[in-house]
Amino acid sequence: MTNSFARFLSVILHPLLMPTILFGLLLFQVPAVLGMDAFSKSLRLSLLVLIFVGTFMVPSLLIYYLYRSGYVKSLLLTSLADRRLPYFLIGIVYLFVAYLFAFQMQLISTLAPEVGIMIGSMAVSILFVGIISLSWQISAHTVGIGGVVGLIACIMIKFGITDLFFPLLLLVLLTGLVASARLQLNAHTPAQISAGLALGLSISLFTVFWFM
Repeated sequence: MTNSFARFLSVILHPLLMPTILFGLLLFQVPAVLGMDAFSKSLRLSLLVLIFVGTFMVPSLLIYYLYRSGYVKSLLLTSLADRRLPYFLIGIVYLFVAYLFAFQMQLISTLAPEVGIMIGSMAVSILFVGIISLSWQISAHTVGIGGVVGLIACIMIKFGITDLFFPLLLLVLLTGLVASARLQLNAHTPAQISAGLALGLSISLFTVFWFM
């Protein structure tokens, strides 16, 4: 794997894009899981856009503001000092987005409470990354994609949804590629990669089997 391809993978499979990838798959591959199979594709797309704005655009703008204000030295958050404040703030943003979907958007909270639950689980993952980053640089990339793999796998097992089998295989392949990319770029050690994957999978398993 070349460094340029590793950087490309790190960008297109950025942790902040994981909610959009997850809900894009659920809303258009198995919308019945979210109770939205009777809704038009345009309505489901509108929901996905809201999720994208809340979980990617707003956090990205927050990171850019912190960078421009001098609170972080790099937009890539490569050092422990740079990672702490952004991850805590992004975790709070995710908690707020989860609250909106779970309690303020009546249609979503009534028909698809799982949306708020899953975004809430991602918020917990991000806050754990922030806490761990106080002393150790766990891989946020593998936490993110590990969380998506865990959610898809657990949903497939719990609800017996065979339509998710091939998407899950693709996600597992992408997880391996992301892990390899982060190692290729010397962004993390194997232990940091493995710990991130374990954290993402664990929180996903707990979320699905306890709250969904």
